[in-house]
Amino acid sequence: MTGSSRQVPASASVVVIGGGVMGLATAYELATAGVPDVVLLDRDAFGAGSTCKAAGGVRAMFSDPLNVALGARSLETFRDFPARFGQEIDFAPVGYLFLLSTPQAVADFEAAVAVQNSLGVPSRMVDVAEAVRLSPLVDADGLLAAAFSPTDGHCTPESVVLGYASAARRAGATLLPQCAATGIDVDGGRITAVRTAAGTIRTDTVVCAAGAWSAEVGAWTGVDLPVTPLRRQVLVTEPVPGLDPHTPFTIDFETSFYFHREGRGLLMGMSDPDETPGFRLTRSDAWLPRLAAAIERRAPAVAGVGVASGWAGLYEMTPDHNALIGRATDVEGFLYATGFSGHGFLMGPAVGEVVRDLYLGEQPFVDVSGLDVRRFAGDGVRPELNVV
Repeated sequence: MTGSSRQVPASASVVVIGGGVMGLATAYELATAGVPDVVLLDRDAFGAGSTCKAAGGVRAMFSDPLNVALGARSLETFRDFPARFGQEIDFAPVGYLFLLSTPQAVADFEAAVAVQNSLGVPSRMVDVAEAVRLSPLVDADGLLAAAFSPTDGHCTPESVVLGYASAARRAGATLLPQCAATGIDVDGGRITAVRTAAGTIRTDTVVCAAGAWSAEVGAWTGVDLPVTPLRRQVLVTEPVPGLDPHTPFTIDFETSFYFHREGRGLLMGMSDPDETPGFRLTRSDAWLPRLAAAIERRAPAVAGVGVASGWAGLYEMTPDHNALIGRATDVEGFLYATGFSGHGFLMGPAVGEVVRDLYLGEQPFVDVSGLDVRRFAGDGVRPELNVV
């Protein structure tokens, strides 16, 4: 793990492990609530894990009511981010559009839209003609319907990270990038310290927000966090002639191929069913033929556009593609917010609030008990269907 030459504090009320949006939002919320001596550690630069490799989509279009609530709450923060944090994040409320080509997908999304509407999200089912009007690059062949939410969109993850980091420091939190946690000391079932490459910090509380690396952090305390890293790749195209600036975040649900406007070009990606778990961050060409086939079928006008750049990042997968949020029962003082399976960036603001309340012993704005890791030991598994 990367080391640090700086001095770490001798003690802290809370140590947050992980400097992506989840950890930074948590540190900000704790410090703003008046918790003294909040310390955040990251082995690398802030956001260098999954956050700044994300596609930047922000939405409340989920099938699980809890995820709808977390997404909607975060959207409120993203909309107001410049006013609240003094940081522009390029939030584009262009909407999310899911393209549906099977009867089962249509039925599932009709049910999900009903849930979303019941929670105040203005999503709706649309016919194929309207889907093509909303996203003109789409070829309608084989489509049956689509689902659209006009208040969703996308923003710039790096800017969100900067805004939260600056605000957390202003609120009094100590943020230590390039300072790796190397272990957690537990005595009598209670956390007593966090070890780092630069020294030991006495503390009785740790928040694990380490994303794809969370299983290792949990193992330091004997807490099983079933989080598996899975590589996902993203490409950015050269300029697309005539690109509609209002192009929504468009997802072909059957193939998982997605795209949204990025400057004068498109940011695009899709899942690779042949990808196996692991911490691979190098780019591979193996998935490109499948991506090219999806483009030819669903957005053929883009097929001849060149690739300008790209990168690989990690999804933090759980067995049911739903997050882990809660407080460990066997180790006092260990909280976790991880395993978001590809939708962590967009939920960061809301989860920061939730973890703050869990630490303070207050009732969060939404009941997250269903995301406790103990669900995997019983019959509480709650699959999230609306993931790509």
